[in-house]
Amino acid sequence: MAAVTIVAILGVMEISLSFDNAVVNASVLKDMDEKWRQLFLTVGILIAVFGMRLLFPLVIVAVATSQELGVVASMAMNNPEEYAYHLTGAHVGIAAFGGMFLLLVFLNFIFDDRKELHWLGYVEEKLASLGKLDMITVLVALAVLMGVQAFLPDGDRLTAMLAGAGGILLYVVVDSLSSFFDEEIQEEAEIVSKIVKRNGLMGFLYLEILDASFSFDGVIGAFAITRDVVIIMLGLAIGAMFVRSFTVYLVNKGTLKEYVFLEHGAHYAIGILALIMLASMVYHVSEVLTGLVGVAFIVVAVISSILYKKNIPESA
Repeated sequence: MAAVTIVAILGVMEISLSFDNAVVNASVLKDMDEKWRQLFLTVGILIAVFGMRLLFPLVIVAVATSQELGVVASMAMNNPEEYAYHLTGAHVGIAAFGGMFLLLVFLNFIFDDRKELHWLGYVEEKLASLGKLDMITVLVALAVLMGVQAFLPDGDRLTAMLAGAGGILLYVVVDSLSSFFDEEIQEEAEIVSKIVKRNGLMGFLYLEILDASFSFDGVIGAFAITRDVVIIMLGLAIGAMFVRSFTVYLVNKGTLKEYVFLEHGAHYAIGILALIMLASMVYHVSEVLTGLVGVAFIVVAVISSILYKKNIPESA
């Protein structure tokens, strides 16, 4: 019963941390065909559960300790305290990588000058107009990364810069697929990039990377509740499967069209989560606070959408 209770707690924690992830996933998944939606639920869930929530932490510890993967797996099962110590010790690199990737997801939404509906009105409209500046998202992300690493101990600064740069690089690679197309369609490069990112294999990979960025804090935070690797995987797996199913539900029900500000709220929650991950390199931030912030933004976005549809039905 104790194990079942802990699994349930971890499942709820994963759901609360990834609720905004489901909304953002739905905004991408709605442009993909049925085959890739099914792969997202089947192959994707295997990658999410066994790849990101079990294998990836083992790989991190293996790299950090220069040990073989089998040795680290044995350590996780037989000496979970030592395994948790090494995994927590890699927190700076994990937080910098995941935080920068999520921050760029948020900035790319905020600085989108093609966005017609603005949740925060004039302020958001002015921010969106800055999207006309080339590479504004990357410049802001690099400025944030340089600012955060200045507060870290000398021994962690290089790790944070390299990991953060890796997160930025990965996002730029995924978001810049249009450069592979012929010069004849360069004028439509941004549209083509968006289509490629949201369809087929690249869309699938984009969703998996996004899910991975969300899973980092959940995996590390789980060790504050239990040291049992199997229980952690089971709890996080339940949460991951719920989030994936909820994503497809949002797509099938057309919820994003019904609640017009839901995508806005999810991206703002992602932005806050990214800043929390970066701040966690310096200060401890409660996982409860992280989860509540995401849920709060979603709730406010739903209420705003209802009021918007009620007050301006013709625009809605």
